[in-house]
Amino acid sequence: MSKTNTEESATAKADLTHSEQHYFDSYDHYGIHEEMLQDSVRTLSYRNAIVQNKHLFKDKIVLDVGCGTGILSMFAAKNGAKHVIGVDMSSIIEMARKIVDINGFSDKITLLRGKLEDVELPFPKVDIIVSEWMGYFLLYESMLDTVLYARDRYLVEGGLIFPDKCSIHIAGLEDAHYKDEKLNYWHDVYGFDYSPFIPLVMEEPIVDTVQSNVVNTTRCQLIEFDLNTVKLSDLSFKAKFQVQAKRQDWINGLIAWFDCVFPAPEGRTPVGFSTGAHSPYTHWKQTVFYLKDNLECETGDILEGEITCAPNKNHNRDLDVKINYSFRAKGVDANRRRRIGENRYVMH
Repeated sequence: MSKTNTEESATAKADLTHSEQHYFDSYDHYGIHEEMLQDSVRTLSYRNAIVQNKHLFKDKIVLDVGCGTGILSMFAAKNGAKHVIGVDMSSIIEMARKIVDINGFSDKITLLRGKLEDVELPFPKVDIIVSEWMGYFLLYESMLDTVLYARDRYLVEGGLIFPDKCSIHIAGLEDAHYKDEKLNYWHDVYGFDYSPFIPLVMEEPIVDTVQSNVVNTTRCQLIEFDLNTVKLSDLSFKAKFQVQAKRQDWINGLIAWFDCVFPAPEGRTPVGFSTGAHSPYTHWKQTVFYLKDNLECETGDILEGEITCAPNKNHNRDLDVKINYSFRAKGVDANRRRRIGENRYVMH
């Protein structure tokens, strides 16, 4: 029987840290699940990846990490899985059980409430892990550490993870109007100077939908994670980047997004999706890191540097990000336009 009641949860909510309670509570309400279900890029990519590989799912045991309303579990069960175990800590799993029952999958899907590290699975090993674990900037509030635990604890040798490749990308963008509006507000708040807030505002990246026409440099892949081999320590990373200005413009910040790819048999094009400004909308949108400098660029100018990213020491679902950059202007007024800088950010 599925463990869906509070009393049956494998994890006592009172034992969680305040930040963990806040995180799991945010998934109790149906609204966030409605947003994810209506994200057709996200949901159809998972469905298409499973349908395209139904021969890989046939008669297999599947683990759905962070199952939410159970949509990925039902995709797997509908396409040949022998049995699916869905695990989630939030109370939405109670609704998932009703959904699984009325759709006729109660004999094929077992739902367990609690943190994956605390639940007892009805099978010693699983053949496939499916999970929609990604957060903003890929790693913010993500469950990747839990997916890696599931891989190391339960996945059979040679088992599959959906998706199994995820990469983070960046580019430069012109967004002077919004940046100025965001910062200048604090200079005059009902006639008072609130400028001490400006450094705090600059430290917080913006998650929003960016129009592709404001992206004015080439793009650069920062890092790729192969979920088959990546270690927990790899999620704290340093990555160099270099982008080139595509037109005469201003670079006010960096835009970041992630791409995901699912397993596919050799010779077949894998299903994948991108969350970049050049792609259809997803609920992950894009992440913008405004720079302290407004960089006046000519076509061909180079912006390069290094991004350091690590979980926050106090709240491990938050991220500390540092960007060191060097803007190598050339041509007209090159010396005047060159800049070297460092910015620090907290995603919380």
